[in-house]
Amino acid sequence: MAGAAAQTMKSYSEMAAYQEVEKATGVKVEFQHPPQGQDAEQFNLMLTSGKLPDIIEYHWTGFPGGPEKAVKDGRIVKLNDYIDKYAPNLKKILATNPDWKKQVMTDDGSIIGFPFLRGDKKLQVFKGPVLRQDWMDKLQLKTPTTIDEWYNVLKAFKEKDPNGNGKADEIPLIITKAELDGSGAFIGAFDTVNGYYQEGGKVKYGPIQPQFKQFLTLMNKWYKEGLIDKDYAATDGKLLDAKVTSSQLGSLITNTGGGIGKYMGLMKDKDPKFRLTGAPYPVLKAGDKQIFGQMDFAFNGRGAAVSTSNKNPIETVKWLDYAYGADGHMAFNFGTEGVSYKLENGYPKYTDDIMKNKDGLPIATALARHNRAGWDGAFVQDLRYFEQYVALPEQQESVKLWSIPTNEKKMPLVTPTKEESGKYASLMTDINTYKDEMYNKFVMGAEPLDNFDNYVKQLQSMGIDEAIKIQQAALERYNKRQ
Repeated sequence: MAGAAAQTMKSYSEMAAYQEVEKATGVKVEFQHPPQGQDAEQFNLMLTSGKLPDIIEYHWTGFPGGPEKAVKDGRIVKLNDYIDKYAPNLKKILATNPDWKKQVMTDDGSIIGFPFLRGDKKLQVFKGPVLRQDWMDKLQLKTPTTIDEWYNVLKAFKEKDPNGNGKADEIPLIITKAELDGSGAFIGAFDTVNGYYQEGGKVKYGPIQPQFKQFLTLMNKWYKEGLIDKDYAATDGKLLDAKVTSSQLGSLITNTGGGIGKYMGLMKDKDPKFRLTGAPYPVLKAGDKQIFGQMDFAFNGRGAAVSTSNKNPIETVKWLDYAYGADGHMAFNFGTEGVSYKLENGYPKYTDDIMKNKDGLPIATALARHNRAGWDGAFVQDLRYFEQYVALPEQQESVKLWSIPTNEKKMPLVTPTKEESGKYASLMTDINTYKDEMYNKFVMGAEPLDNFDNYVKQLQSMGIDEAIKIQQAALERYNKRQ
C-alpha cells in the first residue's frame, strides 16, 4: 500500500476509484496489503506458502529468474490470449503504442500482467537537483549549471550564513546512496552512472570506469571541505525531513511532488520566505550536453498478474481491463465526478477536497483517498493529474529543467533468463555490497583514491565481467523484441 494511502485508509477497498469500478462491474474485490516496507519479504513468504491470491501486483521484472520464470514455475498465467479475447481496452492501447508493448512483454513474447503505464513522457521525469532559492537570493547567487558553479554555490552556503542564525550550521548538500543510484545527478556530469548503462548497444558498468574515479575525487574534495553532509550515509527519510524543515540544508536531490511540493507546504506558515527550486543537471563544462538524468520508463515493471490459483481468469481479465477504458481511466486518475473532480470545458479539474483540503491534508494524501494517480497501479496514468499535482510554479519549472537530459545511454528494463538469474543475483549481491562500502570509504577518505585500480581489480575478481556479459545478452534479447 502506498504511504499516502496508508495515512487515510486501511484497504484500497475504501478508495473511491475501486468503489466506482465495483458499481460499474458488479465485482467485489478483497485487498490484502503487506505491512509497510515488507513487500519483498511477504511476497517471498506468499510464494513459499503456495497460497496465492487471484491477482498479484508486483514489480515482475524483479522476479528471480525474470517474469517469464514466474509463468514457467506455475505461479502466474500468461495473458496474451486472454488479452486478445477479453481485454479490448488494453489490447488497443498496446497495439497503438508498440514501444509500450515492447517494454511490457518478456523476451519470449509473453505478457504476464496488466501494466502500470505512464501515459506521457512528462510523467516519466519527477526528480532532480533542488536548491534553497531564498538562500540563493539572499547571497545574490545565480543558478549553477556546471560542477564548478555548484562548488561556488556550496562554498557560499557554508561560509556566508544564509539561514541567518549566526552559526556555521548549514549543510550545503546531501546526496544519499538512493539518490546517487536513481538520479544521475553530479555523477552524470562525468558521463557515467552508479550502475549499468549502454553505449552503441554495448553494456558498461559505471563504477569501474575511469570517469567514476573522477566523480569520487570530486565527492571526496567536497566532503573534506564540509560541502556534503557528514552524515549522508546514515540519513533516512525522517532525518532528511528534519534537516530541510529546520533550515539547515541548502541543496538535495528530491522529487517535485514529494520533495518541493511537500516541503514548501510544510514550511508555508513556519517560514514564509522558504522556497525550493529545481536546478539543471550539472555538466563539467558550459555547453556540454546533459546525457544522464532521472527518467522512469513508460512501464516501470509493475503489473497486476493473474495467479494460477484464480478460478475465474476470464472474469478477472475483464475486470482488470475496465481500468484501461474511458470510465476506468477517469476513475483511477481522477476519482468520482462531482466529488474529487469536475469537468471544466472537458478538462477534469480536481475539487477543493484535494487542492485545498479542509483537514489540511497534503495534495498527495487527499488524492490517495480517491484514486491511484499519485503512484502506480494497473491503469494508464494521465498527464492532467500531474499538471495539477505539481501546481506550484517552482514544481512546473523543475520538471522542465529535469527533462533536458537525453538519457540516450540508459539501460532498458532487461531481464535475465532462468539460467542466468541465479548466477547474476549471486554475483551482484556481493558486488553491490563491496561497491557501496568502497564508495563511502573513498568519499569519506577512509580509503585513498590511489587504491581505485585495486578496487576495480577486486570487482573483476568478484565476477563483474561475467555480470556485464549477462546484461549484454539481456540487452540483445530486449532489442529483438517485436
